[in-house]
This record gives sequence, structure tokens and C-alpha cells, in this order.
Amino acid sequence: MMIRMVENGVDETEGVGGAGHRVDEERLARTRTGGIWVSVVVAAVVLVFLLVFILQNSDGVTVHFLWMAGNLPLGVAMLFAVLAGALLVALVGTARILQLRRSAKHRARKQK
Repeated sequence: MMIRMVENGVDETEGVGGAGHRVDEERLARTRTGGIWVSVVVAAVVLVFLLVFILQNSDGVTVHFLWMAGNLPLGVAMLFAVLAGALLVALVGTARILQLRRSAKHRARKQK
């Protein structure tokens, strides 16, 4: 709930609890550096959770793939499976992006 107040010719906005701020103050623009910083913090948190997961799932398992077989810790085997799935999704996504770019170029040439 926001209440708009005009006092002494100055517009102020008062929020719930009486914490006010001036309306005419400039908000800082979001920058790429700020976005990168947030991404790095999120990536660090995800990495910590990933490391905890791998360390807690250290029991050995036998993994069979095509004609190969090997023993890996369960957490590492699951990490490889996730990475393979992410790579597959990235390949399909890249193919779709290239398809859309080609289509956009074709439409742009048609309009000229």
C-alpha cells in the first residue's frame, strides 16, 4: 500500500510502516556487471550444492554404456548424466536458433 504525500512542494511516497523516499530521486540503472555478479553468486551456490551432493553420494557403482563398463562414484556418474543431458539440450537449442536466424534472413531478403 503506497500513500502519495505532497509537503512543502516536495512529492514524497510513503510505504507501509512510514518508510518514505523521494519520488524525484533517480534509480540506478541495472548494468551488465551487476547482472554478471548475480550470476556468479548463483553459480557459486549451485556449485556448493553440487559438491555436497557428490560427496554424499560417493558409493561406487558399475556403469555400463554401449560396450564399455566402469566403476564410478554414484555422484560423479549422475553428474556425467546431467552434463550429457545438458549438452543434448544445448545442441537442440542451437539447431533451433540457427533455424530461426536462417528464417529471419530469408524473410528480410524477401521484403527488400
